[in-house]
Amino acid sequence: MVLNDTQTAIQDSIRDFAQNEIRPNSFAYEAAKGYPPALFTRLAEMGLMGMTAPEEIGGAGADYVSYALALIELGAADGALSTIVSIQNSLLINGILTYGSAAQKARFLPELTAGRMIGAFALTEANAGSDASAISTRATRVEGGWKLNGAKQFITSGKIAGVTMVYAVTDPAAGKKGISGFLVPTESPGYVVDKVEHKLGQGASDTCAIRFDDVFVPDELLFGGQGQGYRLALSNLEVGRIGIAAQCIGMAQAAMDIAVAYAKDRSSMGKPIIEHQAVGFRLADLAAKLEAAKQLVLHAASMKDAELPCLKEASMAKLVASETAELVCSGAIQTLGGYGYLEEFGLAKIYRDVRVCQIYEGTSDIQRMVIARAL
Repeated sequence: MVLNDTQTAIQDSIRDFAQNEIRPNSFAYEAAKGYPPALFTRLAEMGLMGMTAPEEIGGAGADYVSYALALIELGAADGALSTIVSIQNSLLINGILTYGSAAQKARFLPELTAGRMIGAFALTEANAGSDASAISTRATRVEGGWKLNGAKQFITSGKIAGVTMVYAVTDPAAGKKGISGFLVPTESPGYVVDKVEHKLGQGASDTCAIRFDDVFVPDELLFGGQGQGYRLALSNLEVGRIGIAAQCIGMAQAAMDIAVAYAKDRSSMGKPIIEHQAVGFRLADLAAKLEAAKQLVLHAASMKDAELPCLKEASMAKLVASETAELVCSGAIQTLGGYGYLEEFGLAKIYRDVRVCQIYEGTSDIQRMVIARAL
């Protein structure tokens, strides 16, 4: 698609910011296993912590194509940071904007869009991943609210979050209609970070096992109505999958740029290796696949802007972008040969960071299932 002037300006400004202020520090963030809080404030100043949220609550009021472009540029600079920003926008801010009460919006949205608070989304459990209806965390009615008990697994930002959107069973006999959502402040007594996982990649973004030990949640923090949790948890999949697909494009483009620059600079048998058909054709194939994946992502985002149903297109974008990104990273490493396998050239980190994108926000298998149903 052809971008308009506003979208191009947003893309250029975020690229400049990401390449100059984030990418040079990405290895340091990974080593520190986190980001300085001031960086989130800086992201908010750029409008990145509430891109599609209205300006009156601190958002940037941007369209979804601009949101996808922003995540592409963040992903190109630091994959883990783009994950945090994607969840903040798609699952927390968008969710609260759409389904939150007036009091919930007033309490949480200004903090989230300003980067003073990071949000987490807690649906997955050790025995309930792709089958979200199988969760076992329970919320029991008590005077004035609910008591949460149970555990969640693979929760991004579970350690640094100020609020976690938690889904729990409120009526065991009602099946999917017995699940409800809650906005749980993480300073609540009984909210326990059991473990910060040691992962293959995205080390600067914490992924946690969370436990709830009699966590009291007042009635006013019941999210979207009792028994609506399953529907609400799945309702933001379009935006979430567009976001993950976009970050894949960014990471893959960063890998592609490294490979092309190396292939132009490295000479063998009297000429740059990009002029050898084996290398040139490999890069040509990867470039074509990456561009096709990017257009899928932008198309899904444009459908969202047009307020058209786009779950199939978002799932296609995530499936193709995540699998293409791994292919591009692998081909980039192959182009650099032994140097591609070294940390200092940057490809190893991108390769580690991008692999999880075929797993979170719905595995590739789930995307294929969604697409097949739509057919």
